Amino acid sequence: MEDVLSVDCRPYDPDQPLVCLDETSKQLLAHPREPIPAQPGSPAREDHEYERRGVANIFVCCEPLAGWRMARVTERRTRRDWAAIVQELVDQRYPDAERIVLVQDNLNTHTIGSLDEAFAPEEARRLAAKLEIHPTPVHGSWLNIAEIELSVLARQCLDRRIPDRESLEAEVAAWQADRNTKPKAVDWQFTTADARIKLKRLYPSVQE
Repeated sequence: MEDVLSVDCRPYDPDQPLVCLDETSKQLLAHPREPIPAQPGSPAREDHEYERRGVANIFVCCEPLAGWRMARVTERRTRRDWAAIVQELVDQRYPDAERIVLVQDNLNTHTIGSLDEAFAPEEARRLAAKLEIHPTPVHGSWLNIAEIELSVLARQCLDRRIPDRESLEAEVAAWQADRNTKPKAVDWQFTTADARIKLKRLYPSVQE
């Protein structure tokens, strides 16, 4: 926990940007009957029945100190999907960075081994050399600032039925563009000192 907190509280460094990564799933649901739009004196109406059309995955990356966000829709959340996100961060977003400080949860696909599965050995080593990975502890995913962005995405973009992946990609792309046109940094204030006071029960006690 303290490892991630120390990273979250680092000052801004463009040569070693802090990037937080998380993901969520979205069930794709279609309307079997066309909803009735709202009219003066009458609210919008839609049938409670729905048609299942599978599930899509959404990766969200954010640089909290720069106020930048990226969201990508994928069919699944496999090792190769995570590796593709890492490659995009390294080659397109931060090609000149010395290293990307990556905070993420400890899902079994979020490992250097995933790069080896997705790419040739030389490419996997190149990408791995650009990463400084800090996994959140078990039951400590709230330490990942990307969860804040996922919450915003859920409230602003995913709180309604979306019928297919194409529609979801369009919605997410519009959300990303809007968020990045008015960037706002995250003011993370929970420090290691705070944790040692508020979460004292989680620390071992020393008996003299």
